[in-house]
Amino acid sequence: MSADIAESEMTPLRVVRAEPIADGISLFWLRHPDGADLPEFTAGAHVSVRVPNGLIRKYSLCNDPGERDRYCLAVKREMHENSGSTSLIDGAKAGDLLPVSEPRNNFALAKSPAGYTFIAGGIGITPIMAMIRHLASTSTTPFKLYYCTRNAAMTAFREELTAPLFKGKVVIHHDGGEPARCLDLWPILERPKGHVYCCGPRPMMQTVRDMTGHWSPAAVHFEAFSEPARRAPDDKPFRVRLAKSADVVEVPVGTTILEALRAHGLQVPSSCRAPARAARAAPAAPG
Repeated sequence: MSADIAESEMTPLRVVRAEPIADGISLFWLRHPDGADLPEFTAGAHVSVRVPNGLIRKYSLCNDPGERDRYCLAVKREMHENSGSTSLIDGAKAGDLLPVSEPRNNFALAKSPAGYTFIAGGIGITPIMAMIRHLASTSTTPFKLYYCTRNAAMTAFREELTAPLFKGKVVIHHDGGEPARCLDLWPILERPKGHVYCCGPRPMMQTVRDMTGHWSPAAVHFEAFSEPARRAPDDKPFRVRLAKSADVVEVPVGTTILEALRAHGLQVPSSCRAPARAARAAPAAPG
């Protein structure tokens, strides 16, 4: 995620740990140079970091918000050579100072007495790690994490997530990069209960959006690390007519049919609630 932020809004923090934790993923611990407590953050928050090549990038905090002595970031190496994440992984080492903003949260954990369902793909696990660590240390509210990765070697935090603390609360699914082996999310999302938090590749998030059309929009939350443009030069608005009610809904450019239905306060048709079996799996996570 890129970010525009003034240098005056950033504080130099010292890298005290920088090491691989999975194939293509590195963990960074950042502390105040004087050992002072860092500004508070809430589960789901991110910080902006000026990486060694000068770019500013956003990274989710993945440690428990109760920890004030450090910020923890898990960073996935991007494919292109001059990316911010590649610069951070290759160019930052223990002892270095990196300018870091105060935490901000666009993916906050809502109160949900009925519990939480977390769905993560690849590096999308990072904000959700802060959430489940927070819940495990402060609450008895039930939660379940479904974490999709390509294989065990590419699964960040695997040892922690398979430890006794999270027994019965975490399902790790490896698809080997094969669509036929993707996790079927429909049994998980068929019956609305509590809140859903999803972070991962865009196809996975779109699958979750499609399968939660019958949920309250306030109960479904997404965090995207990079969202491609939703508009193409030749895109045009269009209308849809609902067969049962005969209502006609305008679908603006850059808006999905489900989003348009929700914006008009209309009930999602049953045909939108249960996609065909072949389309009900979460697409393969790249990391």
